Amino acid sequence: MTALDLAQAPPPARPLRWLLSAPLWGLAAGVGVLVLGDAAFTSRWAPQTVALVHAFTLGVLGNAMLGSLLQFLPVAAGVPIPLQRSTAWLHVAFNTGLVLFVAGLLLPTPALLGLAALLLAAPPLAFATAALPGLLRRGALRALRGGIALSLLALAVTVCLGGLLVATLRGDLTLALPPLADLHAATGVLGWVLGLMAAVGSVVLPMFQGTTTIASRWLLGWCVAVGMALVAGAVLRMALDTQVGLAVAAASPALAFVAVSLGLPARAPRRRNPVLVAFWRCGTLTTGAACALAPLVAADLLPPAAGLLAGALGLGVGLPMMLSGMLLEIVAFLAWLEVRAACPRGVRVPGTAQLLPDRWKAAALGAHLMCAVALPAAVLWPRAAPAAGLALLAAHGATLACALRCARHARRFARTAIRSL
Repeated sequence: MTALDLAQAPPPARPLRWLLSAPLWGLAAGVGVLVLGDAAFTSRWAPQTVALVHAFTLGVLGNAMLGSLLQFLPVAAGVPIPLQRSTAWLHVAFNTGLVLFVAGLLLPTPALLGLAALLLAAPPLAFATAALPGLLRRGALRALRGGIALSLLALAVTVCLGGLLVATLRGDLTLALPPLADLHAATGVLGWVLGLMAAVGSVVLPMFQGTTTIASRWLLGWCVAVGMALVAGAVLRMALDTQVGLAVAAASPALAFVAVSLGLPARAPRRRNPVLVAFWRCGTLTTGAACALAPLVAADLLPPAAGLLAGALGLGVGLPMMLSGMLLEIVAFLAWLEVRAACPRGVRVPGTAQLLPDRWKAAALGAHLMCAVALPAAVLWPRAAPAAGLALLAAHGATLACALRCARHARRFARTAIRSL
């Protein structure tokens, strides 16, 4: 198991502001579904649908993953992030840009889209620029650092493709939208999201779920397969104008990720943290269903509505569920670090399981499971949109409540311990 260098941990507030923004955007998505109703599920190209998709991909997933990197890179990968206090401004820019992007789509206002693109591009590119030199240097943990480097490179490409899409929507460029949008989505989901989850998961699955350690050669092999799949899929999509090739190329390593993610906890020699395992398992199954549907939709074996269903399963339910479970563990770990630093020597600090009990996490899991039913149902039966909006509010509201309650519990313990001395 990778050793943790707690001395290199940043102040908890730096990653925490990003992590707590993730469920806030889940709440915003719930409000959006309630307000937009069935208009949010009419077409992949509808502005309402695009806005909702980016509330999940940038708001929920983006905040959670960038916040996790701030904590993970220096502590577990031995890679310092030289951004320091500027991460607060990057956080403001990123989330302000997302608000403007959603507004620019819904109003619609081309000027807002242009400003939003600049604000949204700067923070991910700053993260990639700051982290890549340390990730690419010689040293230990080559597979882990290589996997994270691949994910950050994919993030940079995704940002650039997104900028081209915005420029095309504004009329600044005349490019074909469908191929660009397909590449943007494939690179973002497979290269950035799943790439980072696979690399980080090689450390946190053994740590939090008691699984066996993933062999470095397997992780490196999967990362190479992801890179080859994205290149081959891009060539097929742009040169031969075939959506099927890109869908199959992207779905193959994604389904391999799903299979390993399900298999490792099932054969864990030291099973622990059952609620997190349930978060991970349910989210992985839902994500796997989305990955299986995508090539069938691309090959016209299923109607376009199935494509919206795949998006709801993967981006709206599966990946947010996996990351919400991990987010709660990271928040509990940050709370433990804060208590450990605040309490004098000799005070017994409660563990993360005491700061964030399983019963709190189980309540959040139950809310996410309701969302796993309600959101796909709204895609198939648009009249169910209000139920989906309420389910999103419940799921992400429960996640946020757990995180805040854990932080409050930690601060209360620290104050009590200091007063008792």
